[in-house]
Amino acid sequence: MQHNTDNNATSSRGMVTSPHAGASQAGLDVLAAGGNAIEAAIAIAACLGVTYPHFSGFGGDAFMLIADTQGHVQSLSGIGQAAANIGGYSGQIPLRGPRSMLTTAAAVDVLGQALDISRTDWGGARTWESLLTPAITLAQDGFPISASERFWLDFRRGDSGMSGVFKAFMVNGDVPVEGWIRRQPQLAATLTALAERGPRDFYEGQLAAVIAQGLADAGSPLTAADLAATRARVEPPLSVAYRGGQLVAHRPPTQGVTTLEIMGILERFDLQAVAESSADHFHLMVEAVKRAFIDRNRFVADPGHCDVPVERLLSAAHLDAQAALIDPARALPWPHLFQQGDTVYIGAADAEGRAVSMLATVYFDWGSGVMVGDTGLLWHNRGAAFSLDPAHPNCLVGGKRPFHTLNPGMYLQNGKPTLLYGTQGADGQPQTLAAVLTRLIDYGLDPATALARPRFLLGKTFSDARDSLKLEADVPSAVVAELARRGHEISRVDAQSPLMGHPGVIRIDPVTRAMTGAHDPRSDGRALGLPALGSS
Repeated sequence: MQHNTDNNATSSRGMVTSPHAGASQAGLDVLAAGGNAIEAAIAIAACLGVTYPHFSGFGGDAFMLIADTQGHVQSLSGIGQAAANIGGYSGQIPLRGPRSMLTTAAAVDVLGQALDISRTDWGGARTWESLLTPAITLAQDGFPISASERFWLDFRRGDSGMSGVFKAFMVNGDVPVEGWIRRQPQLAATLTALAERGPRDFYEGQLAAVIAQGLADAGSPLTAADLAATRARVEPPLSVAYRGGQLVAHRPPTQGVTTLEIMGILERFDLQAVAESSADHFHLMVEAVKRAFIDRNRFVADPGHCDVPVERLLSAAHLDAQAALIDPARALPWPHLFQQGDTVYIGAADAEGRAVSMLATVYFDWGSGVMVGDTGLLWHNRGAAFSLDPAHPNCLVGGKRPFHTLNPGMYLQNGKPTLLYGTQGADGQPQTLAAVLTRLIDYGLDPATALARPRFLLGKTFSDARDSLKLEADVPSAVVAELARRGHEISRVDAQSPLMGHPGVIRIDPVTRAMTGAHDPRSDGRALGLPALGSS
């Protein structure tokens, strides 16, 4: 087992990780004041809704895995449902604009239900208002704009469906300069009302009425009744065996089952017999991804509207068969569609050994591109993930939850969480997780090293419309040549490319509870750990 603490945060008392250092600090402050992992995650998520508006927010969805000291894991699946009366959609669902705002936003309900679990099961004492206060302060007083936000504003500056975003986030029609202090007074007022009246006010109270009017004025089919019907679901997670432990993930309509299927296939191969980042390592990961994605595209949707055979997909017999189909010397052709999307990963662990692994999203960067009235809320466009093909499992139906790429995860050994992980990246999420998890578990790399190693992405990117295998430039040329010889269509992207996702990881020693964490060097993020007692 390799142990390298360079660029890793370490602690024995508590740790957080997120893609924004200021948000991570808010979570660490909660732990330092005696709060638990759930409370820390709520504070981080609220802050990211302010400081990372292009990837997350209160007008989006969210997912949590929560593990207690006994290793009992619950999943909170916060997926807003389609409007009950969706109206006429034909041709293609718009990717931006009011008609892409066709599902409610469940992120706030996830935070509210998580706080209920904190209070009833963990004895948490922090109030809802106190956990939102850091986010309100950031919105009111401001913060230096992130490099990530500047990049995505610049990238989208010519997008005709983004006028609302440009008005709210550009400065004199241009991308703010580095160091610009971003203030959001309208969002601060909305969060202050939410803090005072509680999370359900977003769905059923005075704030809900304001949001519903803003949605209607924008041209969204969502109504006040749709908001009131929004509830995150608390469910037992799915799991699959891996190297003597258990990987856990959310149920459909997320692609958690897909990540688990990939790892279950890889469990059938002795990865320690091949070199890390070798052609064999990349080839096996990519081919496992292809097999699992074919199943995903065929089956994964809202199980309330169609049968999703998760037990069969994760059965030993199916995983054996999938592994047997992989040709170690030849790539499977890959003409399948790629889905994009952006999100933020949050991890938190406290001194008691309790843990949270979380993702929050507005789907595409900047979501629908539409602000809701004068609330300061940017609404997501997850409804654009639906299909208009009535034969498709993810076809658009009123009240249905859309397919979701988000799938934060945990790895448990002897019933205790030892890895918390997740990433941004839509279709890239299971791919990035396969690379990170094999490096953490099979090759024993520390979190910072595992996150910094070169990665792959199968499918289209913003700059390359081919469904090729994208490899970062620091993949050795000999490895690239061997993969091409096996039939992979290769494209190169920059080393440490933001296209490869922004994962975060916290590792918890199952015996000592010592924690080691990092956030991807491709992001603005940081893992932070509480110092030892008595240290300055």
